[in-house]
Amino acid sequence: MNSNTKKIIKISGLSVFFILIVIYAFFRSHDLIFGVKIKNVNLTDGATINESIIKVMGNARNAIKLTLNGREISINQQGDFEETIALLEGYNIINIKAEDKFGYMDEKNYQVMLK
Repeated sequence: MNSNTKKIIKISGLSVFFILIVIYAFFRSHDLIFGVKIKNVNLTDGATINESIIKVMGNARNAIKLTLNGREISINQQGDFEETIALLEGYNIINIKAEDKFGYMDEKNYQVMLK
């Protein structure tokens, strides 16, 4: 092998190594980069509900603070939450707000009607 071929192989190997490191770092910091996200909430916006007491469940991954209608509720390490709330007759707005350790926020509002 001549020296040009050795240089090309060496540079290619180092390039692939650094690209793999960058890809690995991206996947490990994916949650940090994209922040907090509220998902899998068992409510449907605009739904009509017949019972005055409902259980609100969902997931707020990467959240350190979660509020439901302005009241802080607890979450587990995976971000799952479950809380029981009472609805008033007629039109109700259920507000869920999550915040991560860097101050980024996600907020969901659900409008439900109690018959």
